[in-house]
Amino acid sequence: MSTPSTRPGGSPRKHTALPKAEILIEALPWLTRHHGKTVVIKFGGNAMVNDELKAAFAQDVVFLRHAGLRPVVVHGGGPQISAQLDKQGLVSEFKAGLRVTTPEAMDVVRMVLAGQVQRELVGLLNQHGPHAVGLTGEDAHTITAVKHQPQIDGELVDIGRVGEITRIDTGAIEALLDDGRIPVVSSIARAEDDGHIYNVNADTAAAALAAALRAETLMVLTDVEGLYEDWPHSDEVISRLTASELEALLPELASGMVPKMEGCLHAVRGGVTTARVIDGRVQHSILLEIFTDEGIGTMVVPDPPEATGGKTP
Repeated sequence: MSTPSTRPGGSPRKHTALPKAEILIEALPWLTRHHGKTVVIKFGGNAMVNDELKAAFAQDVVFLRHAGLRPVVVHGGGPQISAQLDKQGLVSEFKAGLRVTTPEAMDVVRMVLAGQVQRELVGLLNQHGPHAVGLTGEDAHTITAVKHQPQIDGELVDIGRVGEITRIDTGAIEALLDDGRIPVVSSIARAEDDGHIYNVNADTAAAALAAALRAETLMVLTDVEGLYEDWPHSDEVISRLTASELEALLPELASGMVPKMEGCLHAVRGGVTTARVIDGRVQHSILLEIFTDEGIGTMVVPDPPEATGGKTP
């Protein structure tokens, strides 16, 4: 009599689930490499407004946590802020690529980020268990900033309550990570010197947190495939480049990519092992980038150490 696992005559039955096992085995070296490591993920772009992509993002982050990684999510909320400002009859204005943030606009920014975007994301993550905890940069002095005044045509310009990060305190985030939680951080900062709160760029906040946490990886979700080799003449994506190579390219980049790539540069020069810009329009892009050989975006790595002529430093 044959068993369920064999055909008559003793030949093994081919299991239809075998490809799933092969996929899991392919992920094994990456699971081993990243186990116990902190990963900071900047959530933004299309992944933030498309329901299917939002659900896939939440699944990816919870998967990372169950796979033994320590994910931290940082988010902004540009489209949602603009929609709420419009609803309240307030004009959305940008200078030097940054939102002009009046005191009235700052109230909206705070409400949307901490009360809408963050709550929705925490809710999606917690559909898979009691993992996610929301906080803003104000909480436990996590992010501290001073007023940022960009230069336009050689002159400093006042753009309101926009902050430049001066200090990061990782205590609250590390306590949550040690407790097995997933911190979800809104990009709002407390003031260093004037008692206000500040709107800070979410790409910059994610990079600063990644460096302060000595994260293994910073991942920035965006609406392009990665950093293009020669845009708009080519859509070939640069899969890997060093910090110095990126620094040389920065002056040529489109304005929307500058804070993302500056954040990647800051992160790897601050001790983060790799920084990656990945296409958030692709479902499960985080898992594809971390757990497969191919990767799907642009990875920035630190510059190689100087040659020492074979001598030990």
